[in-house]
Amino acid sequence: MVKYDVTVIGSGPGGYVAAVRCAQLGMKVAIVEKYPTLGGTCLNVGCIPSKALLDSSHHFHTALHNFKEHGIDISEPKVNIKQMITRKSGVVKANVDGIAFLMKKNNIDVFEGLGSFETKNKINVAKANGKSETIDTDKVIIATGSKPSSLPFIEIDKKRIITSTEALNLTEVPKHLLIVGGGVIGLELGSVYARLGAQVSVVEYMDSIIPTMDRTMGKELAKILKKEGVKFYLSHKVKEVTAKGNKVTLKADDKKGNEVVLEGDCCLVSVGRYAYTDGLGLDKVGIPTDDRGRVEVDAHLQTNVAGVYALGDVVKGAMLAHKAEEEGVFVAEVMAGQKPHIDYNLIPGVVYTWPEVAAVGQTEEQLKEAGVDYKVGSFPMRALGRSRASMDLDGLVKVLADKETDEILGVHIVGARAADMIAEAVVAMEYRASAEDVSRMSHAHPTYTEAIKEACMAATDNRSIHT
Repeated sequence: MVKYDVTVIGSGPGGYVAAVRCAQLGMKVAIVEKYPTLGGTCLNVGCIPSKALLDSSHHFHTALHNFKEHGIDISEPKVNIKQMITRKSGVVKANVDGIAFLMKKNNIDVFEGLGSFETKNKINVAKANGKSETIDTDKVIIATGSKPSSLPFIEIDKKRIITSTEALNLTEVPKHLLIVGGGVIGLELGSVYARLGAQVSVVEYMDSIIPTMDRTMGKELAKILKKEGVKFYLSHKVKEVTAKGNKVTLKADDKKGNEVVLEGDCCLVSVGRYAYTDGLGLDKVGIPTDDRGRVEVDAHLQTNVAGVYALGDVVKGAMLAHKAEEEGVFVAEVMAGQKPHIDYNLIPGVVYTWPEVAAVGQTEEQLKEAGVDYKVGSFPMRALGRSRASMDLDGLVKVLADKETDEILGVHIVGARAADMIAEAVVAMEYRASAEDVSRMSHAHPTYTEAIKEACMAATDNRSIHT
């Protein structure tokens, strides 16, 4: 029997990146995946397919609303949802095939089946045909990811009351899509179907959408999405969601206790995700989980069992694919005796609506709570020549800097290509740049990133040129 230096359970972004990095460092690696395709939630039913549909729906929305202004005359476009789903599936296949290629290229052995602990050095792989095999391994990386959460009183039927997984495969555009939860996933998928003609109603318990981000971002995005017809019911507590025939009824109480009843033909339950460890057999090796079901780890992402590590959505921290990837590299290099580092404050977050929302570092609310003296510089996207040229006028850049030292503490963006723009802020903050440092860097004109420069100028003695 082959003995492996490390076995990775789960092939999502954290798992497959960890496997590749371990192989690069000379280890003999096995990876276990319960599903027929590699890539985990992100590649199969998360980041990649949702972005494919977001791009398709954005093209349709642009053709419908902006082509005429650009001098492009076409017959009124129509939605072909089946082709959109087919294209999405093709994008997913290309990506998961790419992961399979990486496994072969790096001589990583792939085992299909449910991986679980027999001992800390023996992993059982239960196959779909009822058979099983055992992997003998020196170390183990748990990278089993997360699953969509629900509310205890809501029954997900996967037809009318659905999660993000089913929302990626609808065969028709809903007439009225109800969304429980105003977070990232709900808003992204809500944007897809709003652009395609659905009435979309978002019911959120908190008093702001994307409530974990800087409040300015939530207010700005809500204002933009309202213009596109999305309705928001903030500070509403959902108490019942039921489906009967082709109709879904949602009942909620507003902050005054008044009952609000909404009716639609589909309801997306998007109230977050939970760490997935079902069937892993953690109890067999004595690995504890915290009060939210996440695997407990130390500063090196090692569990209480020597040689067993965990990363990604299954441990504490933001449930982001790129956070899991960083942890995958981190764990591999720790195993190899290196001294890697992750600054979790500099893991950016993105909402892929249009315009996009992106942020890194501290929010204004966090700085206030911590008692930090700070200053704010902001700049509207509509003041940019590039934004006027592309008709992407909505949004702003907000920079938070230390009042005494001018060090950048947080950058928050609503705007076209914010997901790409935020990397500039991450680089600046990685090197502890001041707002003045960035304000004195030359930015190509005309570009969207000039808004970051101008916001930094506004934070530096209020010397923004273009406002």
